[in-house]
Amino acid sequence: MRLTVFRHPSLVWRLVILAAGWSLAALLVSALVMVMLFQQAALKRFDQGLSELIDNLVAGSTVRADGGVAAPILTDMRALRAYSGKYWQIATPVGGGQIRILVRSRSLWDSELGAPPQLVSRLAVNPGSPVSYDTRGPLSEPVRARASQVTLPGRKVPLIFMAGEDRTELNRDIRSFTTATALVLLLLGAGLVAAVVIQVRVGLTPLFALSREIAEVRRGKSDHILGTYPKELTPLAEELNALMAHNQEVVDRQRTHVGNLAHALKTPLSVMLAEADLHPGDLAGVVTRQAEAMRRQVDHHLRRARAAARAQGLGERTSVAEVLDELSRTLDRIHASKPMAIDWDADEDLFFLGERQDLLELAGNAMENACQWGRSKVRVRAIGQSDDRFLLTIEDDGQGLTETQWAVVLPRGARLDERAPGSGLGLSIIDELARSYGGKLNLGASSLGGLSVRLELPRAQA
Repeated sequence: MRLTVFRHPSLVWRLVILAAGWSLAALLVSALVMVMLFQQAALKRFDQGLSELIDNLVAGSTVRADGGVAAPILTDMRALRAYSGKYWQIATPVGGGQIRILVRSRSLWDSELGAPPQLVSRLAVNPGSPVSYDTRGPLSEPVRARASQVTLPGRKVPLIFMAGEDRTELNRDIRSFTTATALVLLLLGAGLVAAVVIQVRVGLTPLFALSREIAEVRRGKSDHILGTYPKELTPLAEELNALMAHNQEVVDRQRTHVGNLAHALKTPLSVMLAEADLHPGDLAGVVTRQAEAMRRQVDHHLRRARAAARAQGLGERTSVAEVLDELSRTLDRIHASKPMAIDWDADEDLFFLGERQDLLELAGNAMENACQWGRSKVRVRAIGQSDDRFLLTIEDDGQGLTETQWAVVLPRGARLDERAPGSGLGLSIIDELARSYGGKLNLGASSLGGLSVRLELPRAQA
């Protein structure tokens, strides 16, 4: 079963989690081993001190004539002070795993060192080999004890020499070492994680740079990948460039085919119109009207084909402000005989993600329609909606349309007023061209009193 964190992780986090996970696991194991080794070394040194005390007891003890045991006078003053933390006692086994104390240090006063149930049997298995264990002292303090079974000359029954010492300081040293080790390794772990993150980020910098270049191509800032990359990424960059070159070649071929088709169709239509002009009459009038209708339909579908081909391309970006300025000046001249004021506004850093000709056709058809049906004012606004979309709104102060008519005028060739000039293709062209770019057209009521045409179009980064 795959871990949840690896279902949809970024490459950076995948590498960071794996590297940091192994590093932290290694540090944790190292910390446990270091603490264990320190504890073993400290206990070994502690036990050595107890063994020395037992050796001194064995060396100085004698058997009296009555069979009793006489303990030596030791120089360790702690053993002479009650409850000092340094203890010793000499005992003899009495059967059933029990012992009887024969001599004890003054520090024990009227107490004795506790012994585990299996101590006597363990000592009997290996006489002379010391056994270490933990117990409690007279004041219930933690005590580290050590016992050894020895048979003294003149006594048949073996004796058990026992020594113990308060291990509070030892425990404190172990805790201090554990805390210091944990803090040091925690800092080291944090440093390793930071180093892993930096290493991964630096190591993947070329990949991030390649991603940014691809985004710039998509946004129209470049037409191919220019950067130099490590040998692992160079084939990918070359394949992407080859793919974009192939895509551009396909687009160019489509444009060529569209141009050839336009030439092949327009020439016969021009001949038909010329012949109709040379032979006026009812039949010539019918031919002229139908040929003009055919020409408009051909122009319409050729525009759609060219737009579809261009929409597949990359690297095209057009200034919205420049196009609106050009259209405004052109329409001012065309409608000079009409008191029409065109008020337009667009940010200088607003760019259309597509070819200039297509934006001219999109905005031009909508603005021409507004100038034709408006009374005296046309308002055009272009504003960014997001990083990849912008809204182009064209409004007029004409008669406008009802909600029912909004849906009627969009189909190709639809006209509400047959007496007005035009082919009825304007809004249809805008709608289909906008959709070919992944945008959309919405009609509504303008605050000026007429029609509002709202176009959502792809935006290129400035």
